[in-house]
Amino acid sequence: MNAPLRDLPGDLTPDEAARWPDVAHAPRRRTTAVRSAAAAWLFRNATRRVDVRVEFPDGSTSGRDDERVLPRMIIRRPGAFARRVGTDGLIGFGESFMAGDWTTDDLVGVLTPFATRLARLVPRPLQVLRTAVLPKQPDSEDNSTANTRSNIARHYDLSNDLFALFLDESMTYSSALFDDLERGTRPPWSDLTSAQHRKIDRLLDLAGVGPGTRLLEIGTGWGELCLRAAARGATVHSVTLSSEQQELARQRVAEAGLSEKVTIELCDYRHVEGTYDAVVSVEMIEAVGEKYWPVYFETIDRVLAPGGRVAIQAITMPHDRMVASRSTYTWVHKYIFPGGQLTSLKALDAVTRRHTTLRLTDQLGMGMHYAETLRLWRERFTTRRDDVAALGFDTPFRRMWEFYLAYSEAGFRAGYLDVHQLLFTRPDGDDRRRRTRQ
Repeated sequence: MNAPLRDLPGDLTPDEAARWPDVAHAPRRRTTAVRSAAAAWLFRNATRRVDVRVEFPDGSTSGRDDERVLPRMIIRRPGAFARRVGTDGLIGFGESFMAGDWTTDDLVGVLTPFATRLARLVPRPLQVLRTAVLPKQPDSEDNSTANTRSNIARHYDLSNDLFALFLDESMTYSSALFDDLERGTRPPWSDLTSAQHRKIDRLLDLAGVGPGTRLLEIGTGWGELCLRAAARGATVHSVTLSSEQQELARQRVAEAGLSEKVTIELCDYRHVEGTYDAVVSVEMIEAVGEKYWPVYFETIDRVLAPGGRVAIQAITMPHDRMVASRSTYTWVHKYIFPGGQLTSLKALDAVTRRHTTLRLTDQLGMGMHYAETLRLWRERFTTRRDDVAALGFDTPFRRMWEFYLAYSEAGFRAGYLDVHQLLFTRPDGDDRRRRTRQ
């Protein structure tokens, strides 16, 4: 039974509470009291080693005891916060921000120190309980052919107008590649479009895309890579599962006069047919799921012509953390990317060696470039809150997206996450063997 309206967080309306029941009502199950007490103790213990100052309503504080000015995390409703975290772990941590149980004037500043110590926040003896107490990913979010389109739609079909509010004019929703980025520099918004073009052009160069190239793009986005590849003289076949993205990408291609060079199809990557000289995919493998990595690369191997090249941009994490978290259902799964799974360089190398003739032959890490890309998106999103609201998105949604963008940025700033541009090719002998089979 839902809690009465008088128990709602003070800044959620009844309509918002009805739309976001897990945000509106902190858990009150019989096991909650024990879990919330444990969570409260663990949180205070963990924050003693984190560069954050945590302030509670009774005037007490937690965090490192030093003279530095630290980011402030203000706990407004400690009981609800502890119940959420004790019951649902990091899902509850994110929901408590959406509910307003805690707040801060420096969200990235708070989240980055936690991300830096993420693997060590919970004492090692208690980490063995992880799989027993945390939620499991529902079968409905498995990236089978039956589920994948609905998983994609929950994020990418929200609204083209929403994404246009915080993306640059290229409508590119992946890490940019800035020119001469040094640690501590903060590129301005005016640099973002050229940095996105630099990223795309480097991928196209890796894949050897030029006049006459038959290019397959897996994951269209809003069409910028199609446009730049076609402008080089390539013939592009791009596949997506987002009807919103397909519509706008086709419109942009038509306006550029390149419709004869570009085909954008609503199609699962598993169903792609044809033969291509190059395959490019930008931050799409995160939506594939570990279970389907073999078929993803087998598909690419199947359609790639002899001598072909594959350029992929992928968000990665350390292999040990990928293994430890592979079965965990997270806040990002529940609210942002259902069915998503980050990979590691080791896993990508292993799956291609085991299931394909492809070999990883070049890589470029660019994690700090993603941190700066996300900063620019986040700053743009937060300054346009009123415009987001005018599109019909309510307070919990806006907080959810602010948390998502800040949470992601913190992961890259902490080095917990990275993003790579990767080149896969075939050794000459494998190419010859494949040619004889065709």
